[in-house]
Amino acid sequence: MIRRRTLLTALATTPVLGGVAATTTATPAVAAEPASNTALYADPTWTEGVDWSRRSRRHLIDDQSTTGRAPFLRSTVIAPHGGGIEGGTSELCLATAGYHPADLAPTPAAGPVHDFWMFEGLMSSGNGALHVTSTHCDDTIARSLCAGSLNVLSLHGCTPEQAGLEAGAKAVLIGGLNPTFRQYLLEEFTAAGIRAVTASGEEEIAGISPDNICNRSLLGMGAQLEITTALRASMFATSKNTVAERAQNLETPFWTFTLAARTAIARLEAEQPVR
Repeated sequence: MIRRRTLLTALATTPVLGGVAATTTATPAVAAEPASNTALYADPTWTEGVDWSRRSRRHLIDDQSTTGRAPFLRSTVIAPHGGGIEGGTSELCLATAGYHPADLAPTPAAGPVHDFWMFEGLMSSGNGALHVTSTHCDDTIARSLCAGSLNVLSLHGCTPEQAGLEAGAKAVLIGGLNPTFRQYLLEEFTAAGIRAVTASGEEEIAGISPDNICNRSLLGMGAQLEITTALRASMFATSKNTVAERAQNLETPFWTFTLAARTAIARLEAEQPVR
């Protein structure tokens, strides 16, 4: 199995199908991955709002009633490598959480919404240098959102080589420590006509470390999706598949994918007690 960071470094100087992954960069091939989000934020090489950004939403729970209970939002959706790092994952994160990526309008209007967090690369090239391994994600908001949620779904992008699949494969690998969540995701993607595979092997792909941000939930387990380049490319208009234009140019496979993910979350939540 090829390690994710090795692939990102190699791809930093190679164009990738559909413009989904990082584009060319002057970052040296031997550049070390940031040790953590905290280390990256403190590095003067990059500037927040210029080279990278963070977006999140924590929904208000205001329970002042002595007779009733306010709804408890049980799920958080995250994209630790959004923007230009693993292209398309920011948009997928927002839509899965219940927001249109273009304007954050609730989508569907009457549908459930979930908390979300994402870290995004904003540079025109070289965003792979901003990749922080999920086991090293220590962003304060990300950890607090996950720690306050029963369920965490983490969205990532990978190449077929990383996934151990044939070139050009359109597939999603399902990992994480929550077996029920994994099963529901597998069933819903399969029912939607999306090739779904249970992730195995390297921890970064399988998401089996307790330190992985997807598993830092109240239950100590979550789910991780690794979406291949070709599948992500199919979700956006080919000529508009850029950081700036993806959110306004969503294709049918995008909505098929996010609906399947949301349905899996809904099934999981339906089995969990209301506080």
